[in-house]
Amino acid sequence: MWQWTLAEFWAGVLGLALLLYVLLDGFDLGIGILFPFAPDEAARRHMLASISPVWDGNETWLVVAGATLFGAFPLAYSILIPAFYLPVLVMLGALILRGVAFEFRHRSRRLRRLWDAGFIGGSYAATFAQGAAVGAMVQELPVTGHLYSGGNWSWFSPFAVLCGIGLCLGYAMLGAGWLTSKTERDARDLGYRVLPWAFGGVLLFLAAAFAWCLLADLRVLHRWIELPYLVVFPIVGLIACAAMVRAIRARWDWLPFLAGAAIFAAAFGTLAASFLPYMVPFSLTIAQAAAPESSLRFLFWGAGIIVLPMTLIYTCVVYFVFKGKTIVADYH
Repeated sequence: MWQWTLAEFWAGVLGLALLLYVLLDGFDLGIGILFPFAPDEAARRHMLASISPVWDGNETWLVVAGATLFGAFPLAYSILIPAFYLPVLVMLGALILRGVAFEFRHRSRRLRRLWDAGFIGGSYAATFAQGAAVGAMVQELPVTGHLYSGGNWSWFSPFAVLCGIGLCLGYAMLGAGWLTSKTERDARDLGYRVLPWAFGGVLLFLAAAFAWCLLADLRVLHRWIELPYLVVFPIVGLIACAAMVRAIRARWDWLPFLAGAAIFAAAFGTLAASFLPYMVPFSLTIAQAAAPESSLRFLFWGAGIIVLPMTLIYTCVVYFVFKGKTIVADYH
């Protein structure tokens, strides 16, 4: 019982870390996705200034998720990493590239276009890789026993491509919402121009993905019959969509980002609940994937009691300290 309770705890930590990563790094990847549409250099500087204090800290939650998967669910890790070698390498390389470009672009004049291209390309590539990986998991990975039995490209499919494009649209929506809540004038206006298109694209993607799952009779939809309470998440998503429409029409600067985050949270909750109790859908359960009791206990008294709360506190403090609108003159 103690082991199972710890396994559930770490499954919750993994879900929380992934959700926080998607929401927090999602909006700053969204800034990179929107970067080509900035009207001028002043707007680009304004966009970068809005994420400058927080962007690198947002990626901490990706490290937390990876460490949790490796330490608490090593069997799932041994399946997922071989399955997604290429997407993971692309994502990590893209995150490094955009980080380097972020730091160097404002210090360079002759190569600024090159660094801009790196920031934009890294943002698109990292986002697409994440979305494609999620799409591959929804379609189910080839697993024989407790071993990955597919090839290097088994994750790649038209549905995975659709999910990669859909996540780009979703992160663009989050980025646009961030601009409306954190910036003024040029960047804020860009956010409001992009929001209707990005929001509409997200709705089209969700409809297309749902229709695809129905036509392909994917097992993830069968969970809705087994677990009727899953309807709660789409209801929350519909309320968030209504709030987004209202926010765009009324130009309530603070609401688009919160509404976009709620849409993502509802979609994430729907997907996570549809996978339960599986860690690798639909091949490996949480109990099967969990590390031995001694390992789970060691992680709990170390990372669970110290590292995780400290990371949460750090994140909250940073966003509290840097709350409010960003002034362009603050960024040099």
